[in-house]
Amino acid sequence: MRVLLVGSGGREHALAWKLKQSPRLSHLFWAPGNGGAGADDEVVPVQAEDVAGLVSFARDHAVALIVAGPEVPLAMGLTDAAAAAGIPCFGPARAAARLESSKVFSKQFCDRHHIPQAPYTVWTDAEAASDYLRTYGGPFPLVLKADGLAAGKGVLICQNREEALEGTQRILGLKEFGGAGDAMLVEAFLPGEEASLLVFCDGQRAVPMPPARDFKRASDGDQGPNTGGMGAYCPATLMSEDLIDAAMGSVIRPTLAGMALEGSPFRGVLYAGLMLTGEGPKVLEFNCRFGDPETQVVLPRLDGDLVEICAACAQGRLDAGSVAWKKEAAVTVVLASGGYPGAYQTGKAITGLDEAAALPGVTVFHAGTKRQGGTVVTSGGRVLDVTATGATREEARARAYEAVSNIHFDGMHYRKDIAAVT
Repeated sequence: MRVLLVGSGGREHALAWKLKQSPRLSHLFWAPGNGGAGADDEVVPVQAEDVAGLVSFARDHAVALIVAGPEVPLAMGLTDAAAAAGIPCFGPARAAARLESSKVFSKQFCDRHHIPQAPYTVWTDAEAASDYLRTYGGPFPLVLKADGLAAGKGVLICQNREEALEGTQRILGLKEFGGAGDAMLVEAFLPGEEASLLVFCDGQRAVPMPPARDFKRASDGDQGPNTGGMGAYCPATLMSEDLIDAAMGSVIRPTLAGMALEGSPFRGVLYAGLMLTGEGPKVLEFNCRFGDPETQVVLPRLDGDLVEICAACAQGRLDAGSVAWKKEAAVTVVLASGGYPGAYQTGKAITGLDEAAALPGVTVFHAGTKRQGGTVVTSGGRVLDVTATGATREEARARAYEAVSNIHFDGMHYRKDIAAVT
């Protein structure tokens, strides 16, 4: 089977690595790829947001399956355009991807289908929202959310009225998040512990993945600014089997049933961000694709054929028996450019990649790299995801950090407490 993988980050390199283990794969195209592409990968100079270009390439090169990594092409209708060309695509159609691309749609959808979540109000006018917040008599903190896709930056946790008013101006008034801020949610803050549940979906059936925990803050001890993720481990003990069953029953299955009822069956990966409250799991947000860097610790534990699983999801024939998981643990440590998540420089030469990858149980996934001649250089904020597996989390963690010690580039920084056992 000829497969076109869409995207350019660490998540996509992990997908490429796992897809290439399938006996069903005959050729992998990767658009636009990154510096981690292997000699047997065909890198395609088409950007992930160029839906027409991707579908045209797939049609011209007899691609039998498109696998979408990031959310933007899905929100733009990649799956719909591929279907019109007769090509299955792993990822939801545009209407179903609204669960991620519009937080207002997602909240109203949960209301319609009685899926537990935080109370909220919706605002489109900065002054009206500010008037509401000036007289708001409920508890703080409050959560403000820009409606649309904002690269993970459109959520503000406001500790008091002043911060809420300032956040309203940032989202609705100043349009700090662009068109994503044409509407805004004011949402009650849910106390509890945050967890994520990712599931494979074929429109009717859902098969859960083992829970992973990621680390968003830039510095040790969960300090510093939020990032796209500085590391992760799997399995995460926070989500017990009982909690997974509870979330499947109260969140995942009602979501699939509701999307099908509304004429938009959800196929691909449904990622539910949950708050574990005293009343059970409640939805914080939905994503419509694999997480990053969660993918880098989930896929090494997959004991199954990812090409077959993706094709089955896309074609509505997922078999739970085709999805199994290895018992080993996995840990990934993100190596970032100096200054990330703020301003950073690129073009820094990276050394030690071969030495790190030669260690047992270690795979180095590229996130923000490119090749200049025979040298791999940095090209993004999150540069590498150093992943290791082991019989225990402690063993996987030790291997990951041993591998990290071999890698160097100017300005490199990383957290030293990823997956630390407490």
